[in-house]
Amino acid sequence: MSAHAFSDLGTVAYCPRQLYYHRQHDTDREPPPRVEARRELAFRYPEFLRSFDDSDPLSDCPIAVTPTQYRTNLSCASERLDAWGALCRPAEREVLLEGKECRGIVHKLLDLDSPTPSLVFTGAPPDRGVWQPHSVRAVAAAKALAWERERPVERAFVEYAAHGVIREVRLSSRRKAMYRETIDAIEAIDGPPARVDNEAKCESCEFRAECGTKTRSLRSLLGLG
Repeated sequence: MSAHAFSDLGTVAYCPRQLYYHRQHDTDREPPPRVEARRELAFRYPEFLRSFDDSDPLSDCPIAVTPTQYRTNLSCASERLDAWGALCRPAEREVLLEGKECRGIVHKLLDLDSPTPSLVFTGAPPDRGVWQPHSVRAVAAAKALAWERERPVERAFVEYAAHGVIREVRLSSRRKAMYRETIDAIEAIDGPPARVDNEAKCESCEFRAECGTKTRSLRSLLGLG
């Protein structure tokens, strides 16, 4: 069986049924320009932290928080993370990794004690840690890198570029188990998987009508509709 794409693993971790419909329709999954613009922010961190005399470089950037909050988030990351310098000056960028079970692009490859992948996302981060699909993709990237380089890779980074938030992802037993469950789930897809229990995930799904999931408005939930 061919290696699974990082993006497919992330989709399955979010909703296996969504990947089924992507495959049925051979949907174009290229990121839109606004995603690329936000992702590029992750390669400009030092510029955003420098003092400026006239215009603030963040004022014209597609960030999701105020420039003050963005700069505060970056400052916290610079003080907290031992890999800050490498995150600002990655050894390589947009690197294709081919692992035993999975393959895909890592946005940054960091030259630390051991090579370390970093993935850049453009949505909002959770209050703590990273979202489950991002955790699965980070583990997949670390495992693919370890397979290529033939050496252990025990952590990865996830960057929420539009917020200036960076989180370290350690390959704990729990995260590895979550990754293994996702691999098993993706390899078991033979027809439409069961619908997810969390219907909030369905609100923005492009396949909601075809899937048949019925979502209720806040008005109806309050008994007003």
